[in-house]
Amino acid sequence: MASINKPNATDSRRAILAVGSLAFDSIRTPSGNVDRILGGSANYFSISASFFANLKLVGIVGQDFPKAHLDVLAKRGIDLEGLEIAKGETFHWVGEYGNDLSEAKTLSTCLNVFEHFNPKLPGDYVDARYVFLGNIDPELQRSVHKQLKKPALVALDSMNFWITGKKESLLKTLEIVDLLTINEGEAYLLSGAHNILDAAKAIREMGPRALVVKRGEYGAMLFTDHGMFAAPALPLSTVKDPTGAGDTFAGGLMGYLAHEDAGEDIFKDDTILRRAVIYGSVMASFTVEDFGFTNLLKTTAKQAEGRYQQFLKMTKF
Repeated sequence: MASINKPNATDSRRAILAVGSLAFDSIRTPSGNVDRILGGSANYFSISASFFANLKLVGIVGQDFPKAHLDVLAKRGIDLEGLEIAKGETFHWVGEYGNDLSEAKTLSTCLNVFEHFNPKLPGDYVDARYVFLGNIDPELQRSVHKQLKKPALVALDSMNFWITGKKESLLKTLEIVDLLTINEGEAYLLSGAHNILDAAKAIREMGPRALVVKRGEYGAMLFTDHGMFAAPALPLSTVKDPTGAGDTFAGGLMGYLAHEDAGEDIFKDDTILRRAVIYGSVMASFTVEDFGFTNLLKTTAKQAEGRYQQFLKMTKF
């Protein structure tokens, strides 16, 4: 098992291509309110994954997106050649949580320039071996996949909006990916099943060789040919904002898989995948302790490794 360490800046073999949204979020939770903080799936994923690997980011922002944040991403080894800065305003999401932090209520969604997002892979992005297709239109996910030369591992995230609105298109996309990450409710919706075992079986028959079901405060479950693995969430005394926790989890998961550079060999047994699930949970535990990814940016590799050790102690018997 490798400890968390910063990747070599020139290490492109283990770099991750990440496609998704960059946004402004306005959030209300029982812990307080924030207005127009930075968010979006690609932001959370990339910052989390950057603990383990270099990133090639594909997304779109408006002219109002702060350059200072782009500098923060670049300093973390995140290549921004694939980021389009378009005329107009950046995607803006407004949501609130009640005492039940497991589900957000969307109050407003302004897609702005994201409405016209048509991802194109520049330069050596097409050579990426590790790929994360974030929560965007499944047709765009397939479009990105078609531009790739020979990926070793492709992971995908989706949501109920695409499951109900573009299910046939999503099913086509699932046929070409190796790993799917969705939450428990989405797993039931996608599969039509009424228990998690039947849901996992049905979804894996759709194409993905591995399925990770995110269960919020109850952790995550991994399903592969080798069986099932259930990982708890780390109990925390402070949970302020769960926004982006799932994307942060996916970043830790994919980051560790790229770091280990096992490619398709991860499916020979599920040891590396199991560790990756734990690292995903580790990274997500930092995100929820403050609004946005404020806390994640302050987290050190040593702190993250410390929480990994906490998981080991908590689950050893």
